[in-house]
Amino acid sequence: MSTEATIRNYILENYLFTEDQSALDSADSFLDKGILDSTGILEVIYFLEDEFGIKVEDTEMVPENLDSVNNIVAFIGRKRQ
Repeated sequence: MSTEATIRNYILENYLFTEDQSALDSADSFLDKGILDSTGILEVIYFLEDEFGIKVEDTEMVPENLDSVNNIVAFIGRKRQ
């Protein structure tokens, strides 16, 4: 499964409680759409660290890295380089 698919499925199942892929666009802002709050973001960070073997530093906990599926995919790509 691709990085994007893994993240999309996690968000859909755990926050939107659906398997309907059309319920989430990969560019949707989690905060603007009310999908995640600050606690949800922390849960996503724990998931990313566990699932992808990365460490999210405090300074990296910004919307540019974590506020959409697309942002997370790009962030993980940078972390893996």
